[in-house]
Amino acid sequence: MDFTNKTVLVTGGSRGIGKAIAFAFAKKGARVAVLFRSDQVSADKTLAELEGNTHLALKADVADADQVKKALDAVIESFGRLDIVVNNAGIGIYHPLPTTNYKDWQQAWKQTIDANLIGPANICFCAAKHMIDQGGGRIVNITSRGAFRGEPTKAAYGASKAGLNSLSQSLAVALGGYKIFVGAVAPGFVNTELTADRLNGPEGEQIKAQSPFNRVAEPEEVAHAVLFLASEGAEFSTGTIIDVNGASYLRS
Repeated sequence: MDFTNKTVLVTGGSRGIGKAIAFAFAKKGARVAVLFRSDQVSADKTLAELEGNTHLALKADVADADQVKKALDAVIESFGRLDIVVNNAGIGIYHPLPTTNYKDWQQAWKQTIDANLIGPANICFCAAKHMIDQGGGRIVNITSRGAFRGEPTKAAYGASKAGLNSLSQSLAVALGGYKIFVGAVAPGFVNTELTADRLNGPEGEQIKAQSPFNRVAEPEEVAHAVLFLASEGAEFSTGTIIDVNGASYLRS
């Protein structure tokens, strides 16, 4: 778990799970590039709080292929290499089928797939090209418990995360010969500002009761799984999907 002199890119790294991942890598000696879409204030705050002084914040929309390439090139130009990529950025748009019109249904699917699946796929492509040239690297994709248990009010979200699981495993096979190791971490509910309203609202107790621990995950617990997959010694776990859901959903 020593990442000294490693360069790490974390998408959606300015808050929530992404911020915890960025903090964890910086604490272990890594140079961290935080990719964010629009919240400059949060990105600047995160950058200022990271341990060390060789970090970078980049503004880019992962759903925009040109912005993805420019951001990856900027990381390489700034740090000279790219050792680890964590695809954490994503969106979840509510579109329950019985009450959603056809136009909104289509828009929700397009926006979700662009951000949650095509964007990470493009980041993986650009990152892997650099990693092949430098002799290896690691990619960790943040997926979701929803890929397995279903998302009845956010069907596109569940489908996008299931696709990201499949992408992770496909790339693990395709890139293993280049010493590029690919894995995924699939959290359940996580205690972040994005889930605060639901966790503090009427359904909060029911959500927590889904786990025998009667709570949801903390962002740092997700980060711990990410660091494991990115660490030296975890190479033979390539293709793995680690569940971080407190036994709220079990699969075999």
